[in-house]
Amino acid sequence: MFAFDDEQFLDGYRRRFGPLRDDLAQALRFLIGRIEQDASFSVNPVHRYQIAYCLATFKWETAHTLRPIDEFGSDERFEKLYGPDTRIGKALGNTKRGDGARFHGRGYVQLTGRTNYDRAGKFLGVDLVAKPEDAKKPEIAYAIAMQGMKQGWFTGKKLDNYFKPGQLPNYEEARRIINGQDKAQTIADIARRFDELLVNALE
Repeated sequence: MFAFDDEQFLDGYRRRFGPLRDDLAQALRFLIGRIEQDASFSVNPVHRYQIAYCLATFKWETAHTLRPIDEFGSDERFEKLYGPDTRIGKALGNTKRGDGARFHGRGYVQLTGRTNYDRAGKFLGVDLVAKPEDAKKPEIAYAIAMQGMKQGWFTGKKLDNYFKPGQLPNYEEARRIINGQDKAQTIADIARRFDELLVNALE
């Protein structure tokens, strides 16, 4: 498993991304701690590239807070987008009135829809269908985001499709794991900066 010097990482973050508020520093410390405990990552360049890309995705998807968030909008908006009578809602497995709002996006990468909450909850051994708000708890949100990106929960694309032994990291195309090519270059650039941070902070 990886081990990082937290202070070195935070200093590097300041140099590459700008001032670091206390709440953002705490969010980064939490994520680095979870990554260090994550036995699915071994100390090799491919897994380091994957971690860098995940961190970049989290930064973008959480509006740079690096904390699990709720999708922006009202219950009425969510019902219009994801209600059981809508095309998207049906694809997400929303079957009951109110499911669009109940299972709106939450977390580091916006887990959305009854089917996805059910699958993530079963994987983690928690009932996210009964308590969907728990998907925003940092420990649960981290596990959902990492496992989802590894296994292709969100779009069918996964980290191993874009980060392979003996090949350069394909940061631009990796955006397809979450959302097509929306802001792909911007997030790729963030990922490259995170990889620099990780390399310099390795113990």
